[in-house]
Amino acid sequence: MMRVLVLTHRLPYAPNRGDRLRMYHMLQHLRTRAELELVSLIHDDEEAVHVEDVRAFVPRVTALRVPPWRTRFNAAAALITHQPLTHAFLDAPGVWAAIQDSVERRCPDVVFAYCSGMAKFALQPPLDRVPLVLDFVDIDSQKWRDLAAESRWPHSWIYRREAATLGAFEARAAGHASTALVVNEREADLARALTPTANIQVLSNGVDLERLRPRGAPTATPRVVFCGVMDYAPNDEGMQWFVRDVWPLVLERRPDATLSIVGPGPTQALRNLCEADRSIAVTGRVPDVRDWLWESAVGIAPLRVARGVQNKALEAIAAGLPIVITEAVAGGLPPEAAPACRVANTPERFAEQLVDLLRRPPADRRAIAAGADLSALQWSRTLDTLWPILERSAASIRRDSAIEPALAKAPRWESV
Repeated sequence: MMRVLVLTHRLPYAPNRGDRLRMYHMLQHLRTRAELELVSLIHDDEEAVHVEDVRAFVPRVTALRVPPWRTRFNAAAALITHQPLTHAFLDAPGVWAAIQDSVERRCPDVVFAYCSGMAKFALQPPLDRVPLVLDFVDIDSQKWRDLAAESRWPHSWIYRREAATLGAFEARAAGHASTALVVNEREADLARALTPTANIQVLSNGVDLERLRPRGAPTATPRVVFCGVMDYAPNDEGMQWFVRDVWPLVLERRPDATLSIVGPGPTQALRNLCEADRSIAVTGRVPDVRDWLWESAVGIAPLRVARGVQNKALEAIAAGLPIVITEAVAGGLPPEAAPACRVANTPERFAEQLVDLLRRPPADRRAIAAGADLSALQWSRTLDTLWPILERSAASIRRDSAIEPALAKAPRWESV
């Protein structure tokens, strides 16, 4: 059975946020086809308690805690180098030892690295001679470039620096990988511009339709909902814009409307902006976002910086909600989602589209969402090509008896 060493920047469980969801479904798809080993970074106690849950479908898991003090030190040191801050923040003691141990036990046939932050480990010994499949998901350097355009100094300078340094690394990593994956053609165009000779392939995100399918009738309550990880800068910036510039326009015409901002890590700046408005609830982490989706009338995704596919939009639609989104979000969604979406970029137009949907009967809103046929986006279908990609990668080099011992004897590396 083919052996795949998987490197992830976040434990792929629970599958309740975008950076866990895709890899969770990938591992489920591969678990019966390959011998999987996972080396994953973890960032907090909430992740740490789920390590045993992951071992239920990936028996060999090494989870390594990223110390906050270490990332701050690494980031400060990186500023005077050409190292991306992404690599400074995604680091933990023991990563290289875990990789070396894996190679010594049995060299993997393929390394599967999730995001450019983990690719750095695959481009150095002892893994640099093992075929690499790199899942960029989306091109992070473009996200930083977009954020720089929306931000003031000094953040704009930091973001421009990250766009340049990470973009240079992404180009090198894409050229090294036997296959580099992205979620849609928009990201594929960016990846090909970075490295024209790279083998770039699109592997779309999916959606768990059965899990999200509404269990009851649509609600008449005029509640607007946004679900997302709130310490993610584009989510925070987008919701601050919405609360500050759009929501007052909605309340002028629908004073009975309420807004729920659902997801872990809301920033203090967002809380401060919302605290005086009784129509807004900032929930923090919730046990299950489906309850909030099913009890709302309309979804929103007001992100002005958006890369890849916004799972939050697909999940709102699958849960029976029409959704108002920006052009930045719309540009990454698959065409199947379009019938459920209303697109607006200005505060006035965004409020207008939202008020129009709130005015409609609940059954009409549900029908608008149902107009988007997402059946082709079930994970079982979007991941169909993943296994053949890994097989081709494993076949891209043939190891003779001299190569594998050489890999096992490669020098041990430890991160700075």
